[in-house]
Amino acid sequence: MKRLISLVFGIAFSFVGLLHFKNESNFTRIVPAYLPFKKTAVIVTGIIECVFGILLMVKQPTTCLKNAISAFLCAVFPANIYMARKQLPLGDKTLSPWILYLRLPMQFLLIAVIRKL
Repeated sequence: MKRLISLVFGIAFSFVGLLHFKNESNFTRIVPAYLPFKKTAVIVTGIIECVFGILLMVKQPTTCLKNAISAFLCAVFPANIYMARKQLPLGDKTLSPWILYLRLPMQFLLIAVIRKL
Protein backbone atom coordinates (compact mmCIF):
# COMPACT_ATOMS: atom_id res chain seq x y z
CA MET A 1 0.00 0.00 0.00
CA LYS A 2 2.82 2.41 0.85
CA ARG A 3 4.37 1.75 -2.54
CA LEU A 4 1.08 2.55 -4.30
CA ILE A 5 0.70 5.80 -2.35
CA SER A 6 4.31 6.69 -3.15
CA LEU A 7 3.65 6.09 -6.87
CA VAL A 8 0.45 8.17 -6.82
CA PHE A 9 2.23 11.02 -5.04
CA GLY A 10 5.16 10.70 -7.44
CA ILE A 11 2.87 11.04 -10.43
CA ALA A 12 1.04 13.96 -8.81
CA PHE A 13 4.25 15.84 -7.92
CA SER A 14 5.63 15.26 -11.43
CA PHE A 15 2.42 16.42 -13.09
CA VAL A 16 2.14 19.57 -10.98
CA GLY A 17 5.85 20.25 -11.46
CA LEU A 18 5.44 20.11 -15.23
CA LEU A 19 2.44 22.43 -15.00
CA HIS A 20 4.81 25.04 -13.51
CA PHE A 21 6.40 25.24 -16.96
CA LYS A 22 3.32 24.78 -19.11
CA ASN A 23 1.18 27.31 -17.18
CA GLU A 24 3.87 29.43 -15.55
CA SER A 25 1.67 32.55 -15.39
CA ASN A 26 -0.97 30.71 -13.31
CA PHE A 27 1.64 29.82 -10.71
CA THR A 28 3.33 33.24 -10.81
CA ARG A 29 -0.02 34.80 -9.91
CA ILE A 30 -0.20 32.92 -6.58
CA VAL A 31 3.32 33.83 -5.43
CA PRO A 32 2.78 36.35 -2.61
CA ALA A 33 3.29 39.97 -3.67
CA TYR A 34 6.03 40.54 -1.10
CA LEU A 35 8.34 37.94 -2.70
CA PRO A 36 10.77 38.99 -5.44
CA PHE A 37 11.74 36.92 -8.50
CA LYS A 38 8.32 35.32 -8.92
CA LYS A 39 9.07 33.62 -12.23
CA THR A 40 12.31 32.19 -10.84
CA ALA A 41 10.45 30.91 -7.78
CA VAL A 42 7.91 29.17 -10.01
CA ILE A 43 10.61 27.57 -12.16
CA VAL A 44 12.66 26.41 -9.15
CA THR A 45 9.62 24.97 -7.36
CA GLY A 46 8.59 23.23 -10.59
CA ILE A 47 12.00 21.60 -10.87
CA ILE A 48 11.90 20.56 -7.21
CA GLU A 49 8.44 19.03 -7.62
CA CYS A 50 9.56 17.09 -10.70
CA VAL A 51 12.62 15.76 -8.84
CA PHE A 52 10.47 14.74 -5.86
CA GLY A 53 8.01 13.08 -8.20
CA ILE A 54 10.69 11.06 -9.95
CA LEU A 55 12.27 10.01 -6.67
CA LEU A 56 8.90 8.92 -5.27
CA MET A 57 8.22 6.85 -8.39
CA VAL A 58 11.58 5.05 -8.56
CA LYS A 59 12.06 4.06 -4.94
CA GLN A 60 10.53 4.02 -1.50
CA PRO A 61 11.26 7.43 0.09
CA THR A 62 14.02 7.71 2.65
CA THR A 63 13.70 9.77 5.81
CA CYS A 64 15.79 12.46 4.13
CA LEU A 65 13.39 12.65 1.16
CA LYS A 66 10.35 12.73 3.46
CA ASN A 67 11.93 15.59 5.41
CA ALA A 68 12.76 17.47 2.21
CA ILE A 69 9.22 17.08 0.84
CA SER A 70 7.71 18.16 4.18
CA ALA A 71 9.96 21.23 4.30
CA PHE A 72 9.10 22.06 0.69
CA LEU A 73 5.36 21.81 1.38
CA CYS A 74 5.80 24.15 4.35
CA ALA A 75 7.83 26.55 2.20
CA VAL A 76 5.13 26.83 -0.47
CA PHE A 77 2.32 27.09 2.09
CA PRO A 78 2.35 30.93 1.98
CA ALA A 79 1.31 30.74 -1.69
CA ASN A 80 -1.76 28.72 -0.66
CA ILE A 81 -2.60 31.25 2.05
CA TYR A 82 -2.12 34.13 -0.41
CA MET A 83 -4.33 32.39 -2.96
CA ALA A 84 -7.10 31.88 -0.39
CA ARG A 85 -6.89 35.41 1.04
CA LYS A 86 -6.93 37.03 -2.40
CA GLN A 87 -9.42 34.47 -3.75
CA LEU A 88 -7.28 33.91 -6.81
CA PRO A 89 -8.46 31.51 -9.51
CA LEU A 90 -6.79 28.16 -10.04
CA GLY A 91 -5.72 28.61 -13.64
CA ASP A 92 -8.86 29.71 -15.45
CA LYS A 93 -11.20 28.23 -12.83
CA THR A 94 -12.63 30.43 -10.10
CA LEU A 95 -12.99 28.40 -6.93
CA SER A 96 -15.33 28.98 -4.03
CA PRO A 97 -13.60 30.67 -1.08
CA TRP A 98 -14.37 27.68 1.15
CA ILE A 99 -12.52 25.38 -1.28
CA LEU A 100 -9.52 27.71 -1.28
CA TYR A 101 -9.47 27.68 2.52
CA LEU A 102 -10.06 23.91 2.67
CA ARG A 103 -6.82 23.47 0.72
CA LEU A 104 -4.87 24.90 3.67
CA PRO A 105 -5.34 22.05 6.17
CA MET A 106 -5.05 19.58 3.29
CA GLN A 107 -1.40 20.64 2.99
CA PHE A 108 -0.75 19.33 6.51
CA LEU A 109 -2.63 16.12 5.75
CA LEU A 110 -0.37 15.68 2.73
CA ILE A 111 2.69 16.16 4.95
CA ALA A 112 1.33 13.59 7.43
CA VAL A 113 0.80 11.01 4.68
CA ILE A 114 4.28 11.64 3.26
CA ARG A 115 5.79 11.15 6.72
CA LYS A 116 4.07 7.73 6.99
CA LEU A 117 5.44 6.37 3.71
